[in-house]
Amino acid sequence: MHHTDVEIAIHATEVASEVIRSAFHGPLTRYAKVGDDFATQADLAAEKAILDVLGAARPGDRFLAEESGVSGAVGSDRTWMIDPLCGTRNFAVGTPSVAVNVALRTGSTVTAAAVGAPFADEVFWTAGQGAHLRADGHDQPLLPQADSHLVDVDLDHPFPWSSPASLFDAPGFAGEFHARVLSTSLALAWVAAGRRAAYITGGDLRDSVHFASAIAVCQAAGCVVTNLAGQPLHTEPHGLIAAADPETHARLVAAIAALR
Repeated sequence: MHHTDVEIAIHATEVASEVIRSAFHGPLTRYAKVGDDFATQADLAAEKAILDVLGAARPGDRFLAEESGVSGAVGSDRTWMIDPLCGTRNFAVGTPSVAVNVALRTGSTVTAAAVGAPFADEVFWTAGQGAHLRADGHDQPLLPQADSHLVDVDLDHPFPWSSPASLFDAPGFAGEFHARVLSTSLALAWVAAGRRAAYITGGDLRDSVHFASAIAVCQAAGCVVTNLAGQPLHTEPHGLIAAADPETHARLVAAIAALR
């Protein structure tokens, strides 16, 4: 049976989600990375599960995975971008705020993406046209909404000119929005689902296995997605504002500009 790229991505996130759930609250092994960063055995096992699914279904493709790097067909213009457990620090202390990210980039465009929420048993996905939530075997369209005024801010990636935390007291943000820090890209997918009004992070996100899937889901759902200055994504000043609607986006661009 032939499966579409997005169905393969969804299945890969579901398989990895099961691995993560099975390892939750179990014995933990940490594998040191750069600085104080680390992976756990759940990261490694979830990544292997994803690569097994993708390798069997699309053996001629290239794979870029967080823990194991590049594998597969080097010359392929189809690259799967894999973040097996986004929120490793949360997972390591028994906090179920994590995500599984699988995206297919064909050339320079993400053509299929899935963001799995292991502990909610949900998958946010897109095949490029429209974005959907799969839960209990049923799909429903994602509808961004800004009514909550909840804005998730990633504090791990500094803005080019200040700490992201400085935004909390900035004119145009303080008293207007309610800051949240979930510490996983799952919150970015929540913008597409109407569970967050916006998501903000600094950093150069080109080729990012952490953000590629959720960015694609947000764009397909109709969110406004730009860099920190409201200009095209992946241009300077690098960073990300993903907002549920143009009004929210404009207010956040102005609040961030006031920090410069």
